[in-house]
Amino acid sequence: MSQQVLIVDDDPVVRDLLSRFLRENGFEASVLHDGTHLARRLERERPSVVVLDVMMPQTDGLRALAALRAAGDDIPVIFVTARGSVTDRIHGLSLGADDYLTKPFDPRELLARIHTVLRRRGPSTTSAPEARQRYRFGRFELDFVTRTLTRESERLPLRDSEFALLKIFANHPYKVLSRALIHDLVHRDDLPFRDRSLDVPIWRLRRVIESDPANPCHVQTVRGKGYIFVPDPDGAAPAEESAPGR
Repeated sequence: MSQQVLIVDDDPVVRDLLSRFLRENGFEASVLHDGTHLARRLERERPSVVVLDVMMPQTDGLRALAALRAAGDDIPVIFVTARGSVTDRIHGLSLGADDYLTKPFDPRELLARIHTVLRRRGPSTTSAPEARQRYRFGRFELDFVTRTLTRESERLPLRDSEFALLKIFANHPYKVLSRALIHDLVHRDDLPFRDRSLDVPIWRLRRVIESDPANPCHVQTVRGKGYIFVPDPDGAAPAEESAPGR
């Protein structure tokens, strides 16, 4: 499946030029004329990376990215803008951009930056939309098509990394999964395994789905073995040797 780039720019010439160039180089490309409806667009369509202009009417790229990151969306974003001062670059990167490219630029440089960001982020297959029935556990419902998690009809912010983890756990309920196996399922062996690499993603997921993240019911730790996902803590016996810690 081709990787997709969403181009968000108010200049139709730039949109057309980049769309054509990216398609000629093996990508699918879609466009959006400003950042106002970016979050809504990403609910329906999950590109591999967003190429985002900064200076646009209504909602500029900085505000659009800040809103995405505040909502917990960590989709890869590359800024392209005529504002190229060191201060501008630092501000854009500090908001959570993966890269920052100053206009005018050679499209081949943007292509190289896209490849670099996608290599650094790793493959997105685990967090990609999937046509299957919604998965219910506890008070939650996971929608694999829209990549959304709801609790009693309230939508909860979910990062790509958190969705990928939750999808793996939903596929293997009540099974002890080692850290190394979870890492391989998430990254498809593209990144080297480090023993503590799951600490932050697990902690973030627990903050979303656990009433008390320090004493988790759904994502439980099994000492010396890994993690076990318990969809219905009230209806299943606790995991043997489980502990609520890391």
